Amino acid sequence: MRIAALLLLAVLSGPAAPGAPERARNVVLFVADAGGISTLNAASIYGHGAARRLFVQQMPHIGLSDTSAAQQLVTDSAAGMTAIATGHRTHNGVISQSEAAVRGQRDGEPLKTILECAEERGLATGIVTNDSLAGATPAALYAHANERNRTGAIVLQLFEPRFGDGVDVAIGAGRAEILPAVAALGRDLDRVARQKQRTILARLEDVPANARRAIVVQDAEDLDLGAAVKIALRLLARSANGYFLMVESDVHTDRVRRGLERMVTFDRIIRETAAAVGPDTLVLFTADHSFDFRVHDGQRGQPLLDGLDAAQIEQSRKSVRSANLRMDDAHTAEEVLVAAQGPGARHVRGYMANTDLFSIMMRAYGWPSPVRAASPR
Repeated sequence: MRIAALLLLAVLSGPAAPGAPERARNVVLFVADAGGISTLNAASIYGHGAARRLFVQQMPHIGLSDTSAAQQLVTDSAAGMTAIATGHRTHNGVISQSEAAVRGQRDGEPLKTILECAEERGLATGIVTNDSLAGATPAALYAHANERNRTGAIVLQLFEPRFGDGVDVAIGAGRAEILPAVAALGRDLDRVARQKQRTILARLEDVPANARRAIVVQDAEDLDLGAAVKIALRLLARSANGYFLMVESDVHTDRVRRGLERMVTFDRIIRETAAAVGPDTLVLFTADHSFDFRVHDGQRGQPLLDGLDAAQIEQSRKSVRSANLRMDDAHTAEEVLVAAQGPGARHVRGYMANTDLFSIMMRAYGWPSPVRAASPR
């Protein structure tokens, strides 16, 4: 009886395919900011004419993740990404500090992130985002702050790593916001970078072909995310010790058409990346939180966005009703998709906490979770 139970457990655990590595050399984490189940559903219908056509909806290992913060049922990106990146929940507005933090008033204990664990072990690390490089999602990997809006102080932490030599590849938008925010602190970001033997580039095209490290802070809002990911993978793959890469796409559907187009594009990038990386790479997809957006009507074969443009002109972006869609500009509390392939992916299953994703990545690498010191009084 006991032997039969053990055999059943082994089957349910989904053992790796013969010859597949048990541990990951690399991890690529894809985060759709506001990319909840309802957004994935609409993006599949919009981009492919039917439900369940996105690559992330067809990955071999899937589950659902709670997204709540330490106290709030509905998270923002700061607390949501902190949970994923550190394995600990915190409060909305706080970046990778413990729940002892009081937003904008008091620091909590700095929480070691998955990127910092990789840096500590000599792996190459990278961040790519079509949002600001100082935004809450990327910042939760390299910075620690009790207020997500302190842009200048946050981005300076790129050059003050707590572990290793800092992020090797950082590509994102927000140049028009970031440089003045650093200047307001009496610092010049280009000079800070030069003091650390780094250069801040303004365009993807400026990254040297033979580079091993690069920082690109772009002006344009619509960063070519696919090109940026390819550059990051090219540089990071030169590491002898493996790499960690996080790629974020802001797919908020407060601007419905843009959000859905970005999700369709992001899904294609994930598919191409999953096909390009080797079997020693864990590819993990999730969202930091969901969004109040729904398909409430429609017919197969008919355009999903019928009447949307007129509706968005006539109505506030805070609330849009069209023939087939409903959007209220707010985060929501329901679970989000987690999808994975590669070493460690079999641990993605069932209902999980957002903090479990950190443990899944650590286990994939074969690393123990860091011991957390007592919180300050």
